[in-house]
Amino acid sequence: MRRDNRVRNNKKNTQNRIIMYSIIGVAFLAVVLVGLLIYSKSLNDNVNDSIMNLEEMANANEQQNVQNTNNSTSVSTDMGKTVDEAKNEMANNINTNSTNNTTSSTGNNTAEKANKEVQANTSKKNEVKSNVVGKNNTTAATTTDKKENKTETKKELSFVKPVEGEIMREYAKDNLIYSNTLQEWTTHLGVDIKAEKTTVVKAAEAGTVKSIKNDPRYGLTITIDHGNGFQTVYSNLLSSEFVVEGEKVNKGQSIGTVGNTAAFEIADEAHLHFEILKDAIQVDPNIYLK
Repeated sequence: MRRDNRVRNNKKNTQNRIIMYSIIGVAFLAVVLVGLLIYSKSLNDNVNDSIMNLEEMANANEQQNVQNTNNSTSVSTDMGKTVDEAKNEMANNINTNSTNNTTSSTGNNTAEKANKEVQANTSKKNEVKSNVVGKNNTTAATTTDKKENKTETKKELSFVKPVEGEIMREYAKDNLIYSNTLQEWTTHLGVDIKAEKTTVVKAAEAGTVKSIKNDPRYGLTITIDHGNGFQTVYSNLLSSEFVVEGEKVNKGQSIGTVGNTAAFEIADEAHLHFEILKDAIQVDPNIYLK
């Protein structure tokens, strides 16, 4: 009995498998058929589109042929003139050209006369203009000469001593003087004016304060630019509290006080080290001081 039941069960399982495989196979075939139908439909659509495009191209070619035919017809009509018509046109052109030549010759004679008159008037006008221009040039030259004379007349500078006192060390460029501080003979490119500490130092001439700095050799130093290539230098100062860089100062205006800050002259008595520069070169201040 058990064997019979096993055999029956095996048969049932086999039948079920066959049925399942059959269903799967049928479903697969159905999917394949549907795919083939869709693909064939897309092919038909593409074929129809290409046929329509070919028809449109054919219509366009027909229209182009019609236009070419019309153009050839119009050209042939223009070319198909008779010999008599061509002769008549040539005769008309010759008559027209002769008439135009006659008119142009007459016009040229008139134009020549007009040009001669214009040239005569122009020459007269040029003569008048040349006379006027000559007078204007003379006036301009006179005006220019006056301006040049004014420019040449520059303001003369007159320098005054920045402090009152005796000169304890003179300007020495070409000869040597003995320095108590350096313990050697050396040049001296300014003058040392003896003055007590805190003595007010004044501008030797009107100008603009170019710089205020601590010079490593000559201590606190003020430089004033006076124009015309002149500058004055005030060194060994105690203070520069009265002015600032860029300030315009008048002759005799207070700019600082005498001190003893010059490292190269620290062994000397309190004094003002004063220099005058012409075109950036130190010159003897005694020449310009009044």
